[in-house]
Amino acid sequence: MATPLSPQSGTPLPALKTIAVVGLGTMGTGITEVLVKAGREVIGIDVSEAQAARCVAALEASTARAVERGRLTGSERADALARVRTGTDLAAAADADLVIEVAPESYEVKHAIFRELDGIVRPETVLATGTNALSVTRLAADSAHPERVLGLHFFNPAPAMKLVEVVSSVLTAPAAVAAVTDLAIELGKEPVAVGDRPGFVADGLLFGYLNQAAAMYEARYASREDIDAAMRLGCGLPMGPLALLDLIGIDTARTVLEAMYAASRDRLHAPAPILKQLSEAGLTGRKSGRGFYSYEAPGSATVVPDALTPDAGGTHAPGREVRSVGVAGSGTMASGIAEVFAKAGYDVVLAARSEEKAQAAKARIGKSLARSVDKGRLTAEAAAEVLDRIAPAGSYDAFADVDLAVEAIAEDLAVKQQLFAALDKVCKPGAVLATTTSSLPVVACARATSRPQDVIGMHFFNPAPAMKLVEVVRTVLTADDVHATVREVCAKIKKHAVDCGDRAGFIVNALLFPYLNNAIKMVEEHYASLDDIDAAMKLGGGYPMGPFELLDVVGLDVSLAIEKVLHREFRDPGLAPSPLLEHLVAAGCLGRKTGRGFREYARR
Repeated sequence: MATPLSPQSGTPLPALKTIAVVGLGTMGTGITEVLVKAGREVIGIDVSEAQAARCVAALEASTARAVERGRLTGSERADALARVRTGTDLAAAADADLVIEVAPESYEVKHAIFRELDGIVRPETVLATGTNALSVTRLAADSAHPERVLGLHFFNPAPAMKLVEVVSSVLTAPAAVAAVTDLAIELGKEPVAVGDRPGFVADGLLFGYLNQAAAMYEARYASREDIDAAMRLGCGLPMGPLALLDLIGIDTARTVLEAMYAASRDRLHAPAPILKQLSEAGLTGRKSGRGFYSYEAPGSATVVPDALTPDAGGTHAPGREVRSVGVAGSGTMASGIAEVFAKAGYDVVLAARSEEKAQAAKARIGKSLARSVDKGRLTAEAAAEVLDRIAPAGSYDAFADVDLAVEAIAEDLAVKQQLFAALDKVCKPGAVLATTTSSLPVVACARATSRPQDVIGMHFFNPAPAMKLVEVVRTVLTADDVHATVREVCAKIKKHAVDCGDRAGFIVNALLFPYLNNAIKMVEEHYASLDDIDAAMKLGGGYPMGPFELLDVVGLDVSLAIEKVLHREFRDPGLAPSPLLEHLVAAGCLGRKTGRGFREYARR
């Protein structure tokens, strides 16, 4: 008779060839597809015969598509389908080497499954739970053989998503972890080893961010469309947070957040009240046909207009005429913004503190345009015309006739206020004055002038020529026609404008930097490594960069400054900057620009 694994056992387990999947919903069906394509024998089990039949139909359809696309041959498809058998009785798992449970997120349901499996499977059979919200340790402790219980968290859709989190409890035998990790690699996945806490790595970071987006929407700070567009265009994410909540299921998100909050007591994890309201109303997202958005039918991905959908025709009053633009500053952002306006046909005055700095900024634009010519994006003639529209100036007096003045100088409130006081004296009556600040109060710049109604925020993203997003920040004093002017200008320069109020972080930074701060806390607590966290967010969350890659690019000093502003504005303990971030900045480790941040970089 086989001997059960002990937590100390280093004896390798045989290869996991026959695998039972308990729960044949979307995730269970996806996992089954991954397993059969990799040559495993799969026993699919679900309490519902109809659900088991739907799983088989879905496998038949997905493998047929794979044949059409040349990813499988007809015989490979037939062999794969022959390796699946389904039923409703857990006793069918008796011969399994591994059981993967993906039943509903309920301790009661999962405990019942594990207790019944204890009397069915062999002692050395590994039992894996697919939970992303419940305690693996608590599930293991209730099992007759807790040493063989672990977490195996696939991401949806399982056939496409590369990440698998392998979750150990303090009771899990190393041999069980090793066997499941080897299986994940053989399946073409990238396993990340994590400890047992709600959300693990990817969801632990993702759901806090989603929760804050829901709270932002609930506070009516910005529309659902603007919040989602801001995070897609400003951060390169595949989906906006509210659309993603609808996809995941608002009830599921609420369950995960409740578990996270119970463990952390961090207010950032306390589910936003709107999640409870929508869940209890049955508005759970795509699966119900309505959540934050409305859908064509339950289960459909097609969004349809509803009472909250913005009027496509636009009902805004017309803005002021803008023919010429002044850009104040000589850095990367100022030159990028000047390039954007000149490409759109505006005459641009690029003013800096000296003629030399202004000329250097124009030269930087010339190099950028030359790269566009080399890549075939612009003709040499067009590039020359763009450059000719830019007039460098060594004094802000050159802004006397501009219709729109855009400030892009250092992120220092006193310096900006001094500039706005100067612009107030120089610029003609009716000129719109805009700041590109990413974290400072726009109204403080406005109050430095005698015309606060003409002042607004235009937060471009770096690099300005490439990034499509502009956050348009109204203060309580901004005139309606000034807001309309900036919206019209954004359309002419081919940027996507999102509206938000004048509070720290606006949309993007208010959602992005708490997520980055929480990633640092994970490392600080020795929960996961930099590499595993970066891999988890790229592979499991679809992020273009992992949080530590992004922090080193942005600059740790810049990140710390934004974290401090957010903490000061919202007074939430969960927003307090991580001590590790503060220590690295104090040590001069600021990221790529200094050659060392969270990682080390080759000196140029």
